[in-house]
Amino acid sequence: MKLPNRSVLYWVFAVIFTIIVAEYQKMTGPTYPVKGKIILNNQQINYELIRTAENKTDAEISLAVPDKSVNGTIEYKRYKSNDSLTKAPLNRSGDKLVFMMPKLEAAGKMMYEITLQSGDEKIKLTGRNGQPVVMRFKGHVPYYILIPHILLMFLGLLFSSRTAIEALIRGVKTYKYSLLTLLFLIPGGLILGPIVQKFAFGAYWTGWPFGHDLTDNKTIIMVLVWVLAAIKLRKDPQNRVWPVAAAIIVLVVYLIPHSAFGSEIDFTKTRK
Repeated sequence: MKLPNRSVLYWVFAVIFTIIVAEYQKMTGPTYPVKGKIILNNQQINYELIRTAENKTDAEISLAVPDKSVNGTIEYKRYKSNDSLTKAPLNRSGDKLVFMMPKLEAAGKMMYEITLQSGDEKIKLTGRNGQPVVMRFKGHVPYYILIPHILLMFLGLLFSSRTAIEALIRGVKTYKYSLLTLLFLIPGGLILGPIVQKFAFGAYWTGWPFGHDLTDNKTIIMVLVWVLAAIKLRKDPQNRVWPVAAAIIVLVVYLIPHSAFGSEIDFTKTRK
């Protein structure tokens, strides 16, 4: 049996590596749902607590709880506010316990925790480290904007990784791959990224120098390091330091949770 040539193996490795990094970023991000399982009344309950929702309607928080002896309550209030906690029951709908979280304007956040009870047995569902779950509302982003943005950013990470491999093996396509990396990162991050931000949170750019949104700042860093790497490679196509360093910086940037320090409303500073 003929083995794949090395170029194919390099691409396979780059694709797998890119998928792993992208999945890690998604799972560690502040909008990824809180998942877990508990035992109540000798029954296992698997739950998923949402941390993001569109603000077209109230957000549905639902738990699959077939055991009719189990009921629940939710306590919630606006995040970063002087509000008092509001307590409300979860309503049963067939095998589910449901609550409709009142919607907020884009970038507004709610914090909440749920208590499930069966007889005298109670269990509280919270976020990480026992803290309330924080969910953020956003505007609707059209798929014709969102899908190309995600695809281009994925390809940018893929070609960043592949360019580093090409540099390490002293390949002849390092400069070409660096240009392709920028070809994906620039429109994906600097054109479609701000448009996504505008649809979701009402502002094109909330990173430096106007704010501290890490997603926006990460995008600028990724593009700048690859611009510098491409310039160095144009002068010296055999340069290995710059493309490898740029790929490492991109990797570090991707390992920072997506949407961290993103748009949010401080209700303690508003009149509402």
